[in-house]
Amino acid sequence: MELYKYQGAGNDFLIADNRDGNTFFSKEEISRLCDRRYGVGADGLMLLESSDIHDFRMVYYNADGSGGMMCGNGGRCIVAFAADLGYSHFDFEAADGLHSASIVGLDGRSKIVRLKMKDVEGFRVIDGDSYFLDTGTRHLVRFVQDVDECDVVGEGRRIRNLPEFAPEGTNADFVSALKGENLAETVRTIRVRTYEKGVEDETFACGTGIVASAISAFCHSYEGHKPEEPVKYEVFAKKDRLAVDFVPSLSGNEENCRFSEVWLTGPAVYVAKIIL
Repeated sequence: MELYKYQGAGNDFLIADNRDGNTFFSKEEISRLCDRRYGVGADGLMLLESSDIHDFRMVYYNADGSGGMMCGNGGRCIVAFAADLGYSHFDFEAADGLHSASIVGLDGRSKIVRLKMKDVEGFRVIDGDSYFLDTGTRHLVRFVQDVDECDVVGEGRRIRNLPEFAPEGTNADFVSALKGENLAETVRTIRVRTYEKGVEDETFACGTGIVASAISAFCHSYEGHKPEEPVKYEVFAKKDRLAVDFVPSLSGNEENCRFSEVWLTGPAVYVAKIIL
């Protein structure tokens, strides 16, 4: 069996070509393969499968073998993998619906992939500085003074296991503006660190978390924004820079706000081929 390792902003994945439908991994096998000491090592595992109505289907599993959710960095990596298989169009099914993507540039060994995410409907404000929303996966986004000083693992694990998010749990994102700046409406650059459930640790980046953080940053200070005007954020993960853009439709009721044309752009890099 052949697996291919890709990384998107340091979020790394094992990918298998399952267009023939003959590849299956148990939860235990996925956990073992993703183990960084006793396996190959990855934040998750994906299968590229055939689709009757779209170019392909993306099946995603966390490092612990749990599935049923979307992964934004994984989506960009599976598009890069599909391109390496010879695909030229990238409309694909995922757990949260249909996605489309394009390769908008090359940067050394990186393919720069622009991925359309699901529309986001509504959010919930918690304690004034935290936002709960679903961008393909559930996220609790918290604004802090400086993400470098934040206990991402300790506090992230606590949030992930809070009773109000049980039994599914939630990812936890910690967000701040760049040093010397603030979150006023003119600032469109943020820094993000994420604790991911399923990995149960901080990862170098989380695509759905980066999208959730950008939308939350907008909601945190959108005064003066013109209705239906597109918004773009530059987002710094632990090592790489990504971009998120979207069109907000605001409402007086948080639950009725809608964010459409949500796009995540960033690098996707082939790392290695593994033969099991």
